[in-house]
Amino acid sequence: MTEELSRRSALASRHTALGSGLEDWNGMGTAWTYDTDPNDEHDAVRDRAGMFDMSPLKKVFVRGPDARAVLDHLTTRDLKKVTPGKAAYLCVLTDQGGIADDAIVSNNGGDEWMIVHGSGDTMALLEASAEGKDVEVQFTDDLHDLSVQGPAALDILNAHSDINLGTLAYFEHAPATLFGHACRISRTGYSGERGYEIFADGSVITEIWDKLAAAGVMPCSFTALDKVRIEAGLLFYGYDMTEDNTPWEVGLDFTISTTKADFRGKAALMAAKGNEKVNNISIDIDHPDLVEGGETLMMDGENVGVINSPCYSRRMGKSLALAHVQPGLPVGTCLSVAGDALSTTAKIVAGPVYDPEKSRTRS
Repeated sequence: MTEELSRRSALASRHTALGSGLEDWNGMGTAWTYDTDPNDEHDAVRDRAGMFDMSPLKKVFVRGPDARAVLDHLTTRDLKKVTPGKAAYLCVLTDQGGIADDAIVSNNGGDEWMIVHGSGDTMALLEASAEGKDVEVQFTDDLHDLSVQGPAALDILNAHSDINLGTLAYFEHAPATLFGHACRISRTGYSGERGYEIFADGSVITEIWDKLAAAGVMPCSFTALDKVRIEAGLLFYGYDMTEDNTPWEVGLDFTISTTKADFRGKAALMAAKGNEKVNNISIDIDHPDLVEGGETLMMDGENVGVINSPCYSRRMGKSLALAHVQPGLPVGTCLSVAGDALSTTAKIVAGPVYDPEKSRTRS
């Protein structure tokens, strides 16, 4: 772990034992690789169950009589519809209508909410929205986030939980006891599979990890996470969306509650609708391996886009990527791919490439 890292997961020793160098993401040492083959980790998520330490995501509690109002101003969804025990995926915008971050907001009941976000400016913007309001904002790094994903996740967790997780619908959550430890379990994830996120204190998360590993859940690296999320068409802030993009451009219009009261960036966002400069797409690249990312996409000799998030899927036998292209290019369009050491072609394909109906996630 480098000296620059400001945050540490309680699972760091588990990651180093598996061969991770604890590379930086969001200020925390993160398992980008293990000694195991990321293709095998990918298989575990698709065929049985894998687990990712998502603790580098930042967890913030928002409590008090004005908590919902503050989060309603901060985010793009109408939180009146997010009742206790439910959660929503949404965007946090700049004043100019660009995406400052993406996040999941959960209603824990009793005027307590939790927002989980990545590497964007959510915390600073949240504090600005909270100024002068009757609300407490508390960032906590002791609360860890362990994501268990795959078709066997429900059965494995249910065997050791005091609640029936089968009753949780997609984006619902509940307090629970798992392997004898208090936690909150949310039916969310980032894999394209049915899965659950376990939020538990650092003092118990290592035992939960060890028990899950003993039950056959495979530890998975962020390299494997890239494979499953790109197949499933799931975006990563900083790569597939930045503050230069509006939700309209990257397929996140479903997160916009256009009829709710004013929220940060709403006026600029609404004014930008119909003036998109890019669209987010999936492409199938004619290449036997992972491309580097950043390659230019060309059509008829003109630059029409860029590759943002590439992966090679051994399961699908495809070199895939998420990319930004000029609006209006339909599925089936053939593009040239040009990079420092690469010259090939790619085709725009319907996304998500894996499980297009998203039936595995929501069933």
